[in-house]
Amino acid sequence: MRRILTVNIMILLIFASASYWMEEGEKLKDTMASAETIQAEVSEPEVEKKYIKGVDFQVSCLALSESYEYDRDTYGTDHHIRWTDLLAWTAAHTGGSFSDDRKVCSLLTKLEKAVEGGKTLEQLTESLDYFSYYQEAYEAVLGGMVGEYEMEETEEGDQGRKVMKKRYGLKAFHPIAKGFPYTDYDDFGVSRTYGYRRAHLGHDMMGQTGTPVVCVESGYVEVLGWNQYGGWRIGIRSFDRKRYYYYAHLRQGFPYQPELKEGSVVLAGDVIGYMGHTGYSVKENVNNIDQTHLHFGMQLIFDESQKDGDDQIWIDCYQIVRFLYRQQSETIRDDETKEWRRVYLMKDPAAEAYERTLDFSMYP
Repeated sequence: MRRILTVNIMILLIFASASYWMEEGEKLKDTMASAETIQAEVSEPEVEKKYIKGVDFQVSCLALSESYEYDRDTYGTDHHIRWTDLLAWTAAHTGGSFSDDRKVCSLLTKLEKAVEGGKTLEQLTESLDYFSYYQEAYEAVLGGMVGEYEMEETEEGDQGRKVMKKRYGLKAFHPIAKGFPYTDYDDFGVSRTYGYRRAHLGHDMMGQTGTPVVCVESGYVEVLGWNQYGGWRIGIRSFDRKRYYYYAHLRQGFPYQPELKEGSVVLAGDVIGYMGHTGYSVKENVNNIDQTHLHFGMQLIFDESQKDGDDQIWIDCYQIVRFLYRQQSETIRDDETKEWRRVYLMKDPAAEAYERTLDFSMYP
Protein backbone atom coordinates (compact mmCIF):
# COMPACT_ATOMS: atom_id res chain seq x y z
CA MET A 1 0.00 0.00 0.00
CA ARG A 2 2.84 2.34 0.95
CA ARG A 3 4.62 1.43 -2.31
CA ILE A 4 1.53 2.32 -4.37
CA LEU A 5 1.22 5.63 -2.53
CA THR A 6 4.90 6.40 -3.16
CA VAL A 7 4.52 5.62 -6.89
CA ASN A 8 1.45 7.88 -7.16
CA ILE A 9 3.30 10.72 -5.46
CA MET A 10 6.23 10.33 -7.85
CA ILE A 11 3.86 10.39 -10.85
CA LEU A 12 2.24 13.59 -9.58
CA LEU A 13 5.65 15.19 -9.07
CA ILE A 14 6.68 14.28 -12.62
CA PHE A 15 3.49 15.80 -14.09
CA ALA A 16 3.88 18.93 -11.97
CA SER A 17 7.49 19.30 -13.06
CA ALA A 18 6.58 18.82 -16.72
CA SER A 19 3.77 21.36 -16.45
CA TYR A 20 6.11 23.87 -14.80
CA TRP A 21 8.74 23.56 -17.49
CA MET A 22 6.10 23.77 -20.23
CA GLU A 23 4.86 27.04 -18.76
CA GLU A 24 8.41 28.35 -18.47
CA GLY A 25 9.02 27.34 -22.07
CA GLU A 26 5.98 29.30 -23.27
CA LYS A 27 7.15 32.31 -21.26
CA LEU A 28 10.57 32.01 -22.84
CA LYS A 29 9.02 31.83 -26.32
CA ASP A 30 6.94 34.96 -25.60
CA THR A 31 10.01 36.77 -24.30
CA MET A 32 12.02 35.80 -27.36
CA ALA A 33 9.20 36.86 -29.68
CA SER A 34 9.00 40.26 -27.95
CA ALA A 35 12.75 40.63 -28.20
CA GLU A 36 12.63 39.80 -31.90
CA THR A 37 9.84 42.38 -32.45
CA ILE A 38 11.81 45.06 -30.61
CA GLN A 39 14.93 44.16 -32.56
CA ALA A 40 13.00 44.39 -35.84
CA GLU A 41 11.64 47.82 -34.88
CA VAL A 42 15.13 49.02 -33.98
CA SER A 43 16.89 47.55 -37.00
CA GLU A 44 14.18 48.47 -39.58
CA PRO A 45 13.31 52.16 -39.20
CA GLU A 46 10.21 53.48 -40.95
CA VAL A 47 10.92 54.51 -44.53
CA GLU A 48 10.24 58.20 -45.15
CA LYS A 49 7.59 58.91 -47.77
CA LYS A 50 8.89 60.48 -50.95
CA TYR A 51 6.76 63.27 -52.35
CA ILE A 52 7.26 66.79 -53.67
CA LYS A 53 7.88 69.23 -50.82
CA GLY A 54 7.80 72.47 -52.78
CA VAL A 55 6.74 74.03 -56.10
CA ASP A 56 7.76 77.47 -57.35
CA PHE A 57 5.19 77.95 -60.12
CA GLN A 58 6.48 80.62 -62.54
CA VAL A 59 4.68 79.62 -65.76
CA SER A 60 3.61 82.73 -67.67
CA CYS A 61 0.20 83.40 -69.19
CA LEU A 62 1.85 83.30 -72.63
CA ALA A 63 3.31 79.83 -72.00
CA LEU A 64 0.00 78.59 -70.64
CA SER A 65 -1.82 79.88 -73.71
CA GLU A 66 0.67 78.54 -76.28
CA SER A 67 0.91 75.07 -74.70
CA TYR A 68 -2.85 74.82 -74.16
CA GLU A 69 -3.69 75.74 -77.75
CA TYR A 70 -1.30 73.11 -79.11
CA ASP A 71 -2.79 70.50 -76.76
CA ARG A 72 -6.34 71.40 -77.85
CA ASP A 73 -5.58 71.63 -81.56
CA THR A 74 -3.67 68.33 -81.80
CA TYR A 75 -6.01 66.27 -79.62
CA GLY A 76 -6.84 63.00 -81.37
CA THR A 77 -3.81 63.14 -83.67
CA ASP A 78 -0.56 61.14 -83.61
CA HIS A 79 1.43 64.16 -82.49
CA HIS A 80 -0.80 65.22 -79.60
CA ILE A 81 1.08 66.43 -76.51
CA ARG A 82 -0.53 67.40 -73.23
CA TRP A 83 0.10 71.00 -72.25
CA THR A 84 1.64 69.95 -68.94
CA ASP A 85 4.27 67.92 -70.84
CA LEU A 86 5.03 70.87 -73.10
CA LEU A 87 5.50 73.09 -70.05
CA ALA A 88 7.60 70.49 -68.22
CA TRP A 89 9.89 70.16 -71.28
CA THR A 90 10.36 73.92 -71.31
CA ALA A 91 10.97 74.17 -67.56
CA ALA A 92 13.57 71.40 -67.70
CA HIS A 93 15.55 73.59 -70.13
CA THR A 94 15.07 76.89 -68.28
CA GLY A 95 15.22 75.79 -64.65
CA GLY A 96 11.53 76.59 -64.21
CA SER A 97 11.82 80.19 -65.42
CA PHE A 98 9.33 81.51 -68.01
CA SER A 99 10.44 85.15 -68.01
CA ASP A 100 11.99 85.08 -71.50
CA ASP A 101 9.04 84.85 -73.89
CA ARG A 102 11.21 84.37 -76.97
CA LYS A 103 13.12 81.46 -75.44
CA VAL A 104 9.92 79.86 -74.15
CA CYS A 105 8.26 80.00 -77.58
CA SER A 106 11.40 78.63 -79.23
CA LEU A 107 11.54 75.63 -76.87
CA LEU A 108 7.83 74.89 -77.29
CA THR A 109 8.18 75.01 -81.06
CA LYS A 110 11.27 72.78 -80.96
CA LEU A 111 9.40 70.04 -79.08
CA GLU A 112 6.33 70.32 -81.29
CA LYS A 113 8.37 69.96 -84.49
CA ALA A 114 10.34 67.01 -83.07
CA VAL A 115 7.12 65.15 -82.22
CA GLU A 116 5.57 65.97 -85.58
CA GLY A 117 8.75 64.59 -87.15
CA GLY A 118 8.21 61.19 -85.53
CA LYS A 119 10.02 61.46 -82.20
CA THR A 120 8.21 60.29 -79.08
CA LEU A 121 8.07 62.30 -75.88
CA GLU A 122 9.83 59.44 -74.07
CA GLN A 123 12.75 59.56 -76.52
CA LEU A 124 13.06 63.32 -76.23
CA THR A 125 13.02 63.38 -72.42
CA GLU A 126 14.79 60.18 -71.34
CA SER A 127 18.04 62.01 -70.54
CA LEU A 128 16.48 65.36 -69.67
CA ASP A 129 17.23 66.27 -66.05
CA TYR A 130 14.27 67.28 -63.88
CA PHE A 131 11.66 66.65 -66.58
CA SER A 132 9.87 64.09 -64.38
CA TYR A 133 9.81 66.55 -61.46
CA TYR A 134 8.28 69.35 -63.54
CA GLN A 135 5.89 66.92 -65.17
CA GLU A 136 4.52 65.81 -61.79
CA ALA A 137 4.48 69.34 -60.41
CA TYR A 138 2.68 70.92 -63.38
CA GLU A 139 0.23 68.03 -63.60
CA ALA A 140 -0.63 68.72 -59.96
CA VAL A 141 -1.22 72.40 -60.74
CA LEU A 142 -3.04 72.10 -64.07
CA GLY A 143 -4.13 68.47 -64.42
CA GLY A 144 -7.84 69.05 -63.88
CA MET A 145 -8.24 72.07 -66.14
CA VAL A 146 -8.12 70.50 -69.62
CA GLY A 147 -9.94 67.42 -70.88
CA GLU A 148 -13.17 66.08 -72.32
CA TYR A 149 -16.50 67.50 -71.18
CA GLU A 150 -19.92 68.56 -72.42
CA MET A 151 -21.25 72.09 -72.52
CA GLU A 152 -24.62 73.57 -73.36
CA GLU A 153 -24.78 75.74 -76.46
CA THR A 154 -27.57 77.80 -78.00
CA GLU A 155 -28.43 76.63 -81.50
CA GLU A 156 -28.75 79.34 -84.11
CA GLY A 157 -32.12 79.84 -85.79
CA ASP A 158 -34.01 77.48 -83.49
CA GLN A 159 -35.65 79.93 -81.07
CA GLY A 160 -32.73 79.75 -78.65
CA ARG A 161 -32.92 76.01 -78.00
CA LYS A 162 -30.01 74.71 -75.93
CA VAL A 163 -28.21 71.47 -76.71
CA MET A 164 -25.30 69.62 -75.09
CA LYS A 165 -22.13 69.46 -77.21
CA LYS A 166 -19.06 67.32 -76.53
CA ARG A 167 -15.79 69.18 -76.34
CA TYR A 168 -12.12 68.76 -75.60
CA GLY A 169 -10.31 71.72 -74.17
CA LEU A 170 -10.35 74.11 -71.26
CA LYS A 171 -12.98 73.00 -68.74
CA ALA A 172 -11.88 75.36 -65.96
CA PHE A 173 -13.34 78.84 -65.46
CA HIS A 174 -12.20 82.25 -64.28
CA PRO A 175 -13.18 82.87 -60.62
CA ILE A 176 -15.18 86.02 -61.49
CA ALA A 177 -18.41 85.73 -63.53
CA LYS A 178 -18.53 87.21 -67.02
CA GLY A 179 -19.42 90.90 -67.27
CA PHE A 180 -18.40 91.86 -63.72
CA PRO A 181 -15.48 94.30 -63.48
CA TYR A 182 -12.50 93.79 -61.19
CA THR A 183 -8.91 94.96 -60.82
CA ASP A 184 -5.88 93.00 -59.68
CA TYR A 185 -2.10 92.75 -59.66
CA ASP A 186 0.42 90.10 -58.62
CA ASP A 187 0.30 90.43 -54.82
CA PHE A 188 1.44 86.92 -53.88
CA GLY A 189 3.87 86.94 -50.96
CA VAL A 190 3.30 90.51 -49.78
CA SER A 191 3.14 91.09 -46.04
CA ARG A 192 0.01 90.69 -43.91
CA THR A 193 -0.15 91.71 -40.24
CA TYR A 194 -3.58 90.81 -38.83
CA GLY A 195 -3.08 88.27 -36.04
CA TYR A 196 0.62 87.87 -36.85
CA ARG A 197 3.07 88.89 -39.56
CA ARG A 198 2.80 86.52 -42.53
CA ALA A 199 3.01 86.34 -46.31
CA HIS A 200 -0.09 86.69 -48.49
CA LEU A 201 -0.62 83.22 -49.96
CA GLY A 202 -3.22 84.01 -52.58
CA HIS A 203 -4.41 86.42 -55.22
CA ASP A 204 -6.76 89.34 -54.53
CA MET A 205 -9.30 90.57 -57.07
CA MET A 206 -10.95 93.88 -56.14
CA GLY A 207 -14.54 94.45 -57.25
CA GLN A 208 -18.09 95.21 -56.18
CA THR A 209 -19.95 93.63 -53.27
CA GLY A 210 -22.23 90.89 -54.56
CA THR A 211 -20.15 90.01 -57.64
CA PRO A 212 -20.78 86.30 -58.38
CA VAL A 213 -17.80 84.09 -57.49
CA VAL A 214 -17.36 81.07 -59.75
CA CYS A 215 -15.99 77.59 -59.11
CA VAL A 216 -12.73 77.30 -61.08
CA GLU A 217 -12.46 73.50 -61.24
CA SER A 218 -15.02 70.77 -60.55
CA GLY A 219 -14.68 69.26 -57.10
CA TYR A 220 -16.37 68.98 -53.73
CA VAL A 221 -16.81 71.41 -50.87
CA GLU A 222 -14.31 70.52 -48.18
CA VAL A 223 -14.66 73.61 -45.98
CA LEU A 224 -17.56 76.04 -45.58
CA GLY A 225 -18.11 78.71 -42.96
CA TRP A 226 -16.36 81.39 -40.95
CA ASN A 227 -12.66 81.89 -40.39
CA GLN A 228 -11.32 84.95 -38.58
CA TYR A 229 -8.72 85.58 -41.29
CA GLY A 230 -10.79 84.77 -44.38
CA GLY A 231 -14.22 85.71 -43.08
CA TRP A 232 -16.93 83.73 -44.86
CA ARG A 233 -15.02 81.32 -47.07
CA ILE A 234 -15.35 78.20 -49.20
CA GLY A 235 -12.67 75.55 -49.68
CA ILE A 236 -13.12 73.24 -52.70
CA ARG A 237 -10.98 70.13 -53.27
CA SER A 238 -10.35 68.70 -56.73
CA PHE A 239 -11.53 65.13 -57.30
CA ASP A 240 -7.94 63.86 -57.54
CA ARG A 241 -7.32 65.61 -54.18
CA LYS A 242 -4.21 67.37 -55.48
CA ARG A 243 -5.63 70.90 -55.51
CA TYR A 244 -7.42 72.91 -52.84
CA TYR A 245 -9.11 76.13 -53.99
CA TYR A 246 -9.75 78.79 -51.36
CA TYR A 247 -12.34 81.56 -51.87
CA ALA A 248 -12.41 84.08 -49.00
CA HIS A 249 -13.91 87.40 -47.74
CA LEU A 250 -17.34 86.56 -49.15
CA ARG A 251 -20.37 88.80 -48.73
CA GLN A 252 -21.81 89.65 -45.33
CA GLY A 253 -25.22 88.09 -44.67
CA PHE A 254 -25.38 86.11 -47.93
CA PRO A 255 -21.89 84.75 -48.61
CA TYR A 256 -22.61 81.68 -50.72
CA GLN A 257 -25.37 79.70 -52.38
CA PRO A 258 -27.72 78.60 -49.57
CA GLU A 259 -27.88 74.94 -50.62
CA LEU A 260 -24.12 74.45 -50.41
CA LYS A 261 -22.77 72.33 -47.58
CA GLU A 262 -19.62 70.40 -46.82
CA GLY A 263 -19.48 67.46 -49.21
CA SER A 264 -21.50 69.16 -51.96
CA VAL A 265 -20.19 68.47 -55.45
CA VAL A 266 -19.86 71.54 -57.66
CA LEU A 267 -18.87 71.89 -61.29
CA ALA A 268 -16.49 74.35 -62.89
CA GLY A 269 -18.49 77.43 -63.86
CA ASP A 270 -21.07 77.09 -61.04
CA VAL A 271 -21.76 80.23 -59.02
CA ILE A 272 -20.68 79.31 -55.48
CA GLY A 273 -20.66 82.62 -53.62
CA TYR A 274 -20.52 86.42 -53.70
CA MET A 275 -17.70 88.91 -53.29
CA GLY A 276 -17.57 90.87 -50.05
CA HIS A 277 -15.13 92.08 -47.40
CA THR A 278 -15.76 89.93 -44.33
CA GLY A 279 -12.98 88.73 -42.05
CA TYR A 280 -10.29 89.82 -39.61
CA SER A 281 -12.58 89.11 -36.68
CA VAL A 282 -13.27 86.22 -34.31
CA LYS A 283 -16.92 87.29 -34.41
CA GLU A 284 -18.89 85.93 -37.36
CA ASN A 285 -20.39 88.02 -40.16
CA VAL A 286 -18.22 91.10 -39.60
CA ASN A 287 -16.83 93.41 -42.31
CA ASN A 288 -13.33 94.25 -41.10
CA ILE A 289 -11.62 94.16 -44.50
CA ASP A 290 -11.17 97.68 -45.90
CA GLN A 291 -11.73 96.92 -49.58
CA THR A 292 -14.24 94.57 -51.23
CA HIS A 293 -12.37 91.79 -52.96
CA LEU A 294 -12.12 88.06 -53.54
CA HIS A 295 -9.10 86.31 -52.06
CA PHE A 296 -8.44 83.36 -54.36
CA GLY A 297 -5.86 80.82 -53.24
CA MET A 298 -4.55 77.56 -54.67
CA GLN A 299 -2.83 74.91 -52.55
CA LEU A 300 -1.05 71.80 -53.87
CA ILE A 301 -1.23 68.53 -51.92
CA PHE A 302 1.14 65.69 -52.82
CA ASP A 303 0.70 64.01 -49.41
CA GLU A 304 -2.24 64.45 -47.06
CA SER A 305 0.12 65.61 -44.29
CA GLN A 306 0.65 68.81 -46.31
CA LYS A 307 -3.00 69.86 -46.19
CA ASP A 308 -2.84 71.48 -42.75
CA GLY A 309 0.77 70.83 -41.79
CA ASP A 310 3.84 73.03 -41.61
CA ASP A 311 4.93 72.23 -45.17
CA GLN A 312 1.89 73.58 -47.03
CA ILE A 313 2.41 74.52 -50.70
CA TRP A 314 0.53 77.60 -51.90
CA ILE A 315 1.37 78.81 -55.39
CA ASP A 316 1.24 82.18 -57.10
CA CYS A 317 -1.86 81.80 -59.29
CA TYR A 318 -1.84 85.30 -60.83
CA GLN A 319 -0.78 84.01 -64.27
CA ILE A 320 -3.36 81.21 -64.09
CA VAL A 321 -6.12 83.75 -63.38
CA ARG A 322 -4.97 85.81 -66.38
CA PHE A 323 -5.05 82.70 -68.56
CA LEU A 324 -8.52 81.67 -67.33
CA TYR A 325 -9.96 85.04 -68.36
CA ARG A 326 -10.54 83.44 -71.79
CA GLN A 327 -13.33 81.35 -70.20
CA GLN A 328 -15.73 83.18 -67.91
CA SER A 329 -19.05 81.75 -66.80
CA GLU A 330 -22.09 83.60 -68.11
CA THR A 331 -24.64 84.08 -65.32
CA ILE A 332 -28.21 85.31 -64.85
CA ARG A 333 -29.93 86.78 -61.78
CA ASP A 334 -33.07 85.33 -60.24
CA ASP A 335 -35.03 88.45 -59.23
CA GLU A 336 -37.10 86.50 -56.72
CA THR A 337 -34.24 84.90 -54.76
CA LYS A 338 -31.59 87.50 -55.76
CA GLU A 339 -29.21 84.63 -56.55
CA TRP A 340 -27.04 84.33 -59.63
CA ARG A 341 -26.87 81.06 -61.57
CA ARG A 342 -24.92 79.93 -64.61
CA VAL A 343 -26.65 80.18 -67.99
CA TYR A 344 -25.03 77.20 -69.74
CA LEU A 345 -24.92 73.86 -67.99
CA MET A 346 -21.93 71.54 -68.05
CA LYS A 347 -21.22 67.83 -67.69
CA ASP A 348 -17.79 66.93 -66.40
CA PRO A 349 -16.75 63.24 -66.63
CA ALA A 350 -14.53 63.77 -63.59
CA ALA A 351 -17.68 64.33 -61.50
CA GLU A 352 -19.53 61.22 -62.63
CA ALA A 353 -18.13 59.09 -59.80
CA TYR A 354 -19.40 61.57 -57.21
CA GLU A 355 -23.01 62.19 -56.23
CA ARG A 356 -24.18 65.77 -56.46
CA THR A 357 -26.57 67.21 -53.90
CA LEU A 358 -30.12 66.75 -55.13
CA ASP A 359 -31.03 70.40 -54.64
CA PHE A 360 -27.97 71.76 -56.44
CA SER A 361 -27.76 69.76 -59.61
CA MET A 362 -26.67 71.52 -62.78
CA TYR A 363 -27.46 68.43 -64.83
CA PRO A 364 -30.55 68.65 -67.07
